Amino acid sequence: MEQLYRELEASVREYRPKDDLTALEKAYRFASKYHEGQVRNSGETYMAHPVMVAHILASMRMDLVAMQTGLLHDVVEDTSVTSEQVRKEFGDEVARCVDGVTKLTKLDGISAEDRHAESFRKMLLAMVEDIRVIMVKLADRMHNMRTLGYLSPERRERIARETIEIYAPIAHRLGMGKVRGELEDLAFQHLEPDSYQEILEAIESHRAANEEFLIEIRQQVEADLRREHIPARIEGRVKRPYSVFQKLKRQKISIDQVYDLMALRIITDSVKNCYAALGVIHNKWRPIPGRIKDFIAIPRPNLYQSLHTSVVTPHGHTFEVQIRTEEMHRIAEEGIAAHWKYKEGRRGPAADDQRIAWLRHLVEWQREVQDPGEFMSNLKVDLYPEEAYTFTPRGKVIVLPRDATPIDFAYAIHSDVGNTCVGAKVNGRIVPLRSSLRNGDIVEIMTQPGHEPSKDWLAYVKTTRARNKIRHVINASERIKAIDIGQKYLDKESRRLGVQLGRVTKADFERVSSEYGYSKIEDLYAALGYGKYSARQVLAKLAPGQVGEEQPEARPALPPDGASGGAPQQGAVQRGEGEGVIKVRGIDDLMVYRAKCCNPIRGDAIVGYVTRGKGVAVHSKMCPNVQSLMYDVERKIEVEWARSAEDTFQVRLIVHTDDRPGMLNHLTSVLYAENTNIRNLEAKTELDHDRAMVEMTVDVRDKKQLEKLVAAMRRISGVRDVERLFK
Repeated sequence: MEQLYRELEASVREYRPKDDLTALEKAYRFASKYHEGQVRNSGETYMAHPVMVAHILASMRMDLVAMQTGLLHDVVEDTSVTSEQVRKEFGDEVARCVDGVTKLTKLDGISAEDRHAESFRKMLLAMVEDIRVIMVKLADRMHNMRTLGYLSPERRERIARETIEIYAPIAHRLGMGKVRGELEDLAFQHLEPDSYQEILEAIESHRAANEEFLIEIRQQVEADLRREHIPARIEGRVKRPYSVFQKLKRQKISIDQVYDLMALRIITDSVKNCYAALGVIHNKWRPIPGRIKDFIAIPRPNLYQSLHTSVVTPHGHTFEVQIRTEEMHRIAEEGIAAHWKYKEGRRGPAADDQRIAWLRHLVEWQREVQDPGEFMSNLKVDLYPEEAYTFTPRGKVIVLPRDATPIDFAYAIHSDVGNTCVGAKVNGRIVPLRSSLRNGDIVEIMTQPGHEPSKDWLAYVKTTRARNKIRHVINASERIKAIDIGQKYLDKESRRLGVQLGRVTKADFERVSSEYGYSKIEDLYAALGYGKYSARQVLAKLAPGQVGEEQPEARPALPPDGASGGAPQQGAVQRGEGEGVIKVRGIDDLMVYRAKCCNPIRGDAIVGYVTRGKGVAVHSKMCPNVQSLMYDVERKIEVEWARSAEDTFQVRLIVHTDDRPGMLNHLTSVLYAENTNIRNLEAKTELDHDRAMVEMTVDVRDKKQLEKLVAAMRRISGVRDVERLFK
C-alpha cells in the first residue's frame, strides 16, 4: 500500500512540482489509521480503494483538495470519524467536499429508496458549491465499476444501472468524454453481458480488416491535407461497445449497417483549418446526407466542439470523420477537468461556465420536487443528453431534449410564456402543441393573456421545468376544488351518521389532521376530497363513541378521474395481509386495480394513484402516464405486491428479427422451454423485406421470468431487439 501511495505522490509531483505534499500524506495516514482492518469484497485491504480513487483524480490533474477528499471520502461513512474531526484536521474546503460525497446513512421514518434519492439531492447541492465533489464521486464510481465483479449479482445490477442512468450522463454533461465512455462500457458489461460479448466479438472479428482500412484512409487524408498546407495529426478509432449497442437498439439494424463503427479524428491548429479539412474530406469522398453536424458553430451544452461528417468510399465502405482543434480535443476528452491542468493557481472552472450554469438550473428545478422517487425520475430525464437545437424568431438558440414539444420551448423562454401558450408555429407553419421539435426548427409561440395550462400537456412535455410549472398551476386549482369537496363530503357523512360537527373544536380537527400526517386542516379536507380516506374513518376519530357500526356510506360525489385506463379486478379489494394481487399500505378499504395503460406485473416497481370515484390505480413506475398523473403528490399512495405468487400477468412483446425461415419456431421454443402460455401471436414482414416483426401476448408469473424470456430471445441468431409494450 505504501508503494501505491508513493506512486501517487510521484504522479502529483509531475504536474504540480511546486506544491507541498505534506497535507496529502497526512490525509493518507489519517485514512489508513481509521480504515485499518477493513477489507473489500475482493479480499484486498480497504485502503487500496481510496488510494486508487486519488490516482484517478491525479490522472485528471486535479488539485490537492480533490485528492485529499479522494483519500478521505469514505472515512465519515465507513468509520467512526465525524465531519467535525475532518474539518479540524484538514480545514473547511476538504471537510465540505468529504461531506458532499458522504451518503445519508440514517434518516428516521424514510425508506432506503427515499434515503438514496435524498443522498443524490445532497450531492447535487454540494456540486453547485464545489465542482470537486462530483469529480471525486466520478473517480470513486469508476474504481468501484472496475472492481464490480466481486459483488453479488443483485448489487452488481443496481450499481451498474445507477452508473449508466446517473453518473455517465453527469460525466457527459460535464464534457468528460473519456470518463463517460469507460463508465458506460463497464456498466453495459454487467447489465447486458450477452450483448456486450456479441458486440465485442463482432468488433474483434473485423479488427484486422478495419485497422488495415483505417491505415490506408489515414495515409490518403494526410497526403491530401499536406497538399493543401493544413497542419494536422490524425487518429483512428473503432466505436465503443455501448455506443454500438445503443445504435443497434435505436435503429433496429445489424452491426454491418453502423456507419460510424470506424472513425478518423483530424486535429488541426485553427477553426479556419477545421472547415478547410472538411472541404478536403468532402472533395475526396461522397458525404452521406443528414450526417453532417457542425458543433463548432453551435457547441453542445457541455461545450463540446467538433465537425462531424460520415462519408462513403467508391467501394461502399462508410466511416465517420471528426475534425477539431487541439483545444477542442482537450475539452472533448477532459471536459470540466481540463481547467485544473493548465490554469495554475485557479480552483477550477469559472462560476459562469455553461456546464456549471446547467448544474445550477438543475438544482433549482429539482428544489421544487418534494417526492424523492419523483426527484430521481426527473433527474434521469434532465441528465439525458440534449439533442434538438431550436431557435426563436430572433435567432436565440434554445437547446431541448430529443422529442421536446413547443410547450417545452415556451417554458424554456419564460414560465409566463408557457402558462399562456395557446399555439405554436414551427418554420412558419402552425403545428399541434404535442409535435416533436427537430434540430434547426424556428419556433414562434402564440400566447393569450389569462390562459392556463392544460392537464393533458403533462402527458407529452419532456422537460422537468415545463412539468413543474404546469403542475404548480394545476395543483393550485385542483387543491381548491378538493378542499371544497372534502368539506361537503364530511358534512354530508356527519349528518348521515348523526355526528354534530358544530361541537367539534378546532383543536380536535388539528389533532386528527396531525394523526393523518397533515399540519393543516385544509390538507385533511383535500385528502378527503381526493378520496384518499373515508369520511367515516375521520369522523370516528373526531367524535369517538358517536359513530356506530359500519353502514353503507356515500363516497365523494366526484366524476371519475378518467386519467387511468382499467377496471377493478376481481379480488383486488384489499382487506388483509396477502389478499389479492396488490395491497395498499396501511389502508384496508380502498378498491385497487392495475392500470391498463402499463399493465404492471409482479416485480415491477409500482406506484398507486387515487382516482376519483374508481379507487386506486396502480401503475408501473416506468409508465409514460405516471409523470402526468403525479402532478399532485397528495394523490400518490404507497402500494406493494401481495405475497401470493400464483397469479399470471399478460405482457405484450414485439420482437424485431431478420426475415428468414425457422424464426417463429425458435421463438416459440423459448416460450415452451419456460412453460409460458401464448395468448396471441402475429408476424409480418417489414417494408424493406429483409426484416420481420413478431408481436405476441404471453402469460408470465413475474418480472424475473419476463427478463429471462427476453434474454433467451435476444440470444437467438437474427433477433435484433425485443421490447415490451406498455399499451
